[in-house]
Amino acid sequence: MNNVQLQIVDRAIFQLTSILSTIGIVILAALLLAFLLQYLWNTTMPDVFNLTKIDYWQAFKLLLIGIILFGGLIR
Repeated sequence: MNNVQLQIVDRAIFQLTSILSTIGIVILAALLLAFLLQYLWNTTMPDVFNLTKIDYWQAFKLLLIGIILFGGLIR
C-alpha cells in the first residue's frame, strides 16, 4: 500500500475507535446516573413520601422514562 492508502486506513481506524469510545462513555454515564438516581431515591423518597425503596434496574428504567419524556440529557 502506498502512503495515501495508509492515511485513509489510519483515519478510518481513528474514526471507528472514537465512535466506539463515545458509545462506551454514553453507556457508562447512563449506568452511573442510574446508580445515582437509585441512591437519591432510596435516601429521600421513603422518608419524605412513605414510598418503598427501589433497586438498580428500577432506577435505570426511571432514568430511561425521564429521558424519553423530557427529551434527553443534553440540550
